[in-house]
Amino acid sequence: MKIYKKAILPLEFQANGVASGIKRSGKLDLALFYSGIPAKAACQFTSNKIQAAPIRINKKYLKENKDYQAIIVNSGNANCFTGNRGLRDAEETTRMLSKAAGIKKNSVLVASTGIIAKPLPLLKLKESIPKLVMGLSRYGIDKAKIAILTTDTFTKEITIKFNIGSQIITICGIAKGAGMIAPNMATMLCFILTDARITQRALSQALRSSVDNSFNCITVDGCQSTNDTIIALANSASRNNLIDTDNKYFNLFLKALNIACLELAKLIIKDAEGATKFIRIKVEKAKNFAQARGVALNIANSNLFKTAMYGENPNFGRIIAAIGASGVDVEEKDIKIKVSPLHKKEINVDVSIKQGNACATVYTSDLTPEYIRINAEYN
Repeated sequence: MKIYKKAILPLEFQANGVASGIKRSGKLDLALFYSGIPAKAACQFTSNKIQAAPIRINKKYLKENKDYQAIIVNSGNANCFTGNRGLRDAEETTRMLSKAAGIKKNSVLVASTGIIAKPLPLLKLKESIPKLVMGLSRYGIDKAKIAILTTDTFTKEITIKFNIGSQIITICGIAKGAGMIAPNMATMLCFILTDARITQRALSQALRSSVDNSFNCITVDGCQSTNDTIIALANSASRNNLIDTDNKYFNLFLKALNIACLELAKLIIKDAEGATKFIRIKVEKAKNFAQARGVALNIANSNLFKTAMYGENPNFGRIIAAIGASGVDVEEKDIKIKVSPLHKKEINVDVSIKQGNACATVYTSDLTPEYIRINAEYN
């Protein structure tokens, strides 16, 4: 298995990114990921009860269709809390792309990120989509990965290559996210492209498992967004032996996908708005994974803990309070805490609660004045 810290498109995939004018800065803000042959799709969306129009359109298309060829993504505008117009705009975006690319409308999935409650400037997309399609290439991934960013300071990308028999399988992951990061699908966009030949149930099961142990184990500020989306496309172009949940190839695929998702999740934390610390919190000896993760997330989402880490203040009463507030019935004598030196950029927090044998690891950042500045000015 080979790991590359860059985006390398799998077989039959192309991409592109253009500046459509959604962002006043004139930066790239419209991306396209395209498979030349139909692909299976698996998706995970935010659990926020207010869901952006693109998510609602995707859910509709996932019921209507089984094969997909494109993901179109805009940044700078979330197309959320925009009512029926937002739904029409999201669907019209897929229609315009389908016409330009010569594919079915419901084979196009859509994602948006940016300011909430502003209508999508559809005329700008109409002018830009033909250029987006005409510029598709294997090297267009370098523009696409930039076009999905908002407050990010760097791109998040990874490629995993491994063998099934004599066939090389590629998994390429691209993500964005720096703020409004909370568990239950974090707060980000992530696109996973693979040429693996895999069943629908295996792709869906692998994605659920990988997300649960990666994107659902990160938090920056405890704020959950309305647009969180992960889309995985698998187009079978590698022609490998079929991967299914009940054969030996599934664990190989799952291992590679786990690596990709966890690395992208960690990159989001390392790019957290205003952050100066990357913090790993591991809770051990819990009854089960859910309990361990719950305790870890309660610590990670504590503003008192996060500001103490920023100030390099060894006030571990913040950790004790967060453990107690998690709802776990644990006695003081059973709690053990170990924290690595606070002056370093990466901090490890290990907690044992003597409830069982399960463990979970969560990743977070410190809370700084710069985070406040960024979000006070974001509009």
